[in-house]
Amino acid sequence: MSAKTYKGYEMVIGLEVHVELKTAAKIFCDCPTAFGAPPNTQCCPVCMGMPGTLPVLNGQVVEFAVKAGLATGCRVSPRSRQDRKNYFYPDLPKAYQISQYDLPLCEGGALSIETEGGQKTVGITRIHIEEDAGKLVHLPGGGTLVDCNRCGVPLIEIVSEPDIRSAEEAKAYLQKLRAVILYTGISDCKMQEGSLRCDVNLSVRRVGDESLGTRTEMKNLNSFQSVTRAIEYEFRRQVDALEAGEAVLQETRRFDQDSGKTLSMRRKENANDYRYFPDPDLPPIRIDEAFLARLQEGIPALPDARKADYVARFGLAPYTAEQLTARREVADYFEAAASRCRYPVLAANLILGGVLSLLGEDGGKIPLSPAHLAALCDLWGEGKINSSTCRRALEALWRQDSSPEGWIEARGLWQITDEAALAQLAEEAVQASPRSAADYRRGKKAALQALVGQVMKATQGRADPARTQAILQRLLEH
Repeated sequence: MSAKTYKGYEMVIGLEVHVELKTAAKIFCDCPTAFGAPPNTQCCPVCMGMPGTLPVLNGQVVEFAVKAGLATGCRVSPRSRQDRKNYFYPDLPKAYQISQYDLPLCEGGALSIETEGGQKTVGITRIHIEEDAGKLVHLPGGGTLVDCNRCGVPLIEIVSEPDIRSAEEAKAYLQKLRAVILYTGISDCKMQEGSLRCDVNLSVRRVGDESLGTRTEMKNLNSFQSVTRAIEYEFRRQVDALEAGEAVLQETRRFDQDSGKTLSMRRKENANDYRYFPDPDLPPIRIDEAFLARLQEGIPALPDARKADYVARFGLAPYTAEQLTARREVADYFEAAASRCRYPVLAANLILGGVLSLLGEDGGKIPLSPAHLAALCDLWGEGKINSSTCRRALEALWRQDSSPEGWIEARGLWQITDEAALAQLAEEAVQASPRSAADYRRGKKAALQALVGQVMKATQGRADPARTQAILQRLLEH
């Protein structure tokens, strides 16, 4: 866990998150948006900005952006416009990007995040629509290729307030935002495919200062791990520079996965450098109340609502409920299992500690039925199996779904709870390890665990650990 302060400094972080919208066509033309197509096969004169072409706004892009705004508590502007952001870069063939500047679609939202330190609200400055640029492919032997397939792919940019004070908070905010977007259905948020990318703006200041320091921007971070590692390194880099009497430059930096360091790319531009002006080819976007009401009705129960329900209905801790609701398919699965289970807290723990690791970041269908997971948790909660057997069964049933009772019975993995049997095993362990027994009697309490471990080993993990420990204590103390 990284520290929130370092050498008397704190970090101030704002995130700019780019979300690729799940539309079949691009933002201003009919080119497809499918991922993984051969280079330069999904582009046309419109998205390449050829002379004489005119953009036509994809209406679904506006709908999706407004849904994101409503889901994050933003005010949706009744009138907004699109602007040209002018800059020269090889992956931007028309030398400008159509975005939004002073009249964005959505403003003034917020997200509540659950951290280990408690609940915190992070403000959202704005959400605006824009088109993506192309992709540069750097060749190992030198040289760079340009793939324009991504040119014109519809994006929303979600800009947070500088309310974040640690890498953990940044990760929690990003996870919560991803969850909200997934619930709305407007994006698949596959970070490994670039459909959710994060730019981190970070500055440092003395603890207690109100003024902001010079910020750097770390571009195109596409994993939670990259975000946290980049923040932790950059925080210390800036502080060490200031302590050495050096200035922090306003610049754009990239994060190198191999070294774990951020590296300078270019000086950071200001808004004036982009020479924003209204796009003359696109009319203003107008939103009426009927349109907003229709979209609001289509937004499902969001993570915060489900989190509150889980805390009240199942007795989950807020942090646990936050983790469960981060992915809609996982939350649905938990509800289905918990409704059939006498131990919903155990079901939550097993999902977070076992199911998620088996499911992986990409998600997908969970092969173990909710009913069988519920039955497995009931066996665990009733003490018929221990935690080790429970996790073994989970992994086996993940590969081939079946009744947990049948799987456990076939392998003889029921937990040993019989007092007489456990007492016999305890005596054998003491006789086999007289030194551990003597150490415990001399006050070395840790020696007891060695004896418990021997019983567990002898029973292949089937002995009830709590009862075994109690029996050993009685045996050694009398």
